[in-house]
Formats: sequence, structure tokens, C-alpha cells
Amino acid sequence: MAFGPVVFHCVRYAWKRGMLQALADAGEQGVTMDALEATGRWHRYALKLALESCLSAGVVLIENGRWQLDKAGFCLISDEITRINFDFVHDVCYQGLFELERSLDAGKPLGLAHLGDWPSIYPALSQLPEPAKSSWFAFDHHYSDTSFPDILPDVFATAPRRLMDIGANTGKFSLAALAHDPRVELHLVDLAPQLAMADTNLAAAGLRDRAQLHARDLLDDDAALPAGMDLVWMSQFLSCFGEAQIASIFRRVHAALAANGQVLVMDTFWDRQRYDIAAFCLINTSPYFAAMASGNSKVYESTDYIRLAEAAGLRLQTVRDGIGYCHSLLRLVRA
Repeated sequence: MAFGPVVFHCVRYAWKRGMLQALADAGEQGVTMDALEATGRWHRYALKLALESCLSAGVVLIENGRWQLDKAGFCLISDEITRINFDFVHDVCYQGLFELERSLDAGKPLGLAHLGDWPSIYPALSQLPEPAKSSWFAFDHHYSDTSFPDILPDVFATAPRRLMDIGANTGKFSLAALAHDPRVELHLVDLAPQLAMADTNLAAAGLRDRAQLHARDLLDDDAALPAGMDLVWMSQFLSCFGEAQIASIFRRVHAALAANGQVLVMDTFWDRQRYDIAAFCLINTSPYFAAMASGNSKVYESTDYIRLAEAAGLRLQTVRDGIGYCHSLLRLVRA
């Protein structure tokens, strides 16, 4: 653990500078240090320092003096989610996590100052400096995009006509829902900068006329939601808030439902993962929320959401796990 940050940077260097790809290109026969140096792409000191760190972490191996990729190295250069996680941690989180101790004590994302001067990351998403902006959206979208095709039958199981997407972001879910059912009317709720991006994307897809945009700051307890909704959808949204704020959102969602309306919450719950390594990755995403995003949110257990929803007058009807990479879907109805 003490040297984990050191290994991270050495492995990332070997990946980004093409050392790992050179080993992959060499195949099972591997390649000598002399041959790597002879390419002129790297000097020997950098090669030895980076690859020896990779060796210590099981990213590469040596057989008969020839360097090869090991399994972890193969994952890093070939698995998209591994590369996205690396970029997210490096470009968005790494410098800010130095402020984790102060952030936890203050309940504020003090590490965000390394990217810019904002009270939280959410109103700043469209303004983040590169490469943090691209890495943040790649991280957010990759986890959710893999799940959208799988959950559309769940979304339309009750044939909703008025569907509200809270935390609509750039409108990816709304676009998928509008394309899936030509009769549905979408109500997108988010901060104004995010809705501006969604507006552009909806117009480009020719679907703007079936969508209504509602700029809301959900941190404002008095910010009511549009009423009469057959279905309220929240994906990777509630994890952006602390428990008191989640409770408030659930109360307003309850008030926004039509008589037989339902709520679908899709999120990455660490307690509902099939593999321990998935729970490990999710649990250790929580410090990003503390130091960079909001100062009081995290990756939650599913029981936390269920408890807060029940306090707001909702009742859990079903749970479906194994969606996309690591999502679960909670279906809630009025109690």
C-alpha cells in the first residue's frame, strides 16, 4: 500500500510511452533490454526503472533475459475499462487526493482546487481543463453506456408516457429512450450547463421536440420537480450526494410521481458485486467524491438507498443485478 502510488506512476509511464506495447508486439518470445534500447525510443535508465517497477507488480515478466507482458500488462493495453480507470485516476483524481485528509475533515472537495475554482465538480464539468474533462466523461459514460441497451426493456415495461431523467447530463439516456419508443415524452433535469450540452445533442438527433428541459439545482430542497411522471429514472446520480440530500431528492421524486408511477435507480452498489475486485474498485472510487466532487458523497451500499427511499414513502419492488459492468437496478413504487 505504501508504494502503491509509486507503482501506479511507473506502470502508467511504461504504458503511455509505448514500452508495454513494444513487449506486446514482441509476442511470446519477448525482447531483450538491449533491443529495446537500440530502438532509440527510450534511454536505458528509463527502461530499467519503469519495467522493473512493472515487474514487481506482475505487469511484465522476464524469461531468459527477455522481457514479456504478463497478464496485468495485457489487460492494461487491451481492456478499455482498465485504461479508462487509469486515465480517470491520473487526470482527474491524483493531485486532488493529496487533499483527502483536509477534505474529509471539512466535508468539502478541497482537492478540486487542483483543477479549478469551483464549490463542486458538477457545475464545472463542461469547463474542466484537458485532459481531466475527457477522462471524466469517458469514465462516466463508459460505465453507464454499456448498461443502457440492457435496461431499456425494464424502463418501458410499464409503458410510461411521461418519463423524467434526473441527472440527465449530456442526454445519453434520454436519447436512447426517445429512440426506443416514439411515443414517450422525456423530461430532463440537471444543472443548466449540463442541459445545454443535452439540448445540443437532442437537436442534432432530431429529437428535441419530444423533450423538455428543466434546470434544477437538486441541492436546493425547495427545487420542486415537474409532476405527473409515469417513470422517474436516475442513473449514477444519487451517488453524487450525501445521505440528507438523497433523502430530500427521494421525497421530491415521490411528489413528482403520477398515481401509478414508478422509480428506477441504476447505480454501482459495492455490496451487490459478483467479484471482490469489482467491490474493491467501487469502494475506492469513493475518495474521488470526497476530495474532488462534493465532499460528502460516495459509492453506496444498496441498503442505504433502500432505507432512504422507504423514509420518503417509497417501497422496493424488485432488484436486478449484473447489468453492464457492475450496475444494479432498483425498482421503487409508492408504499
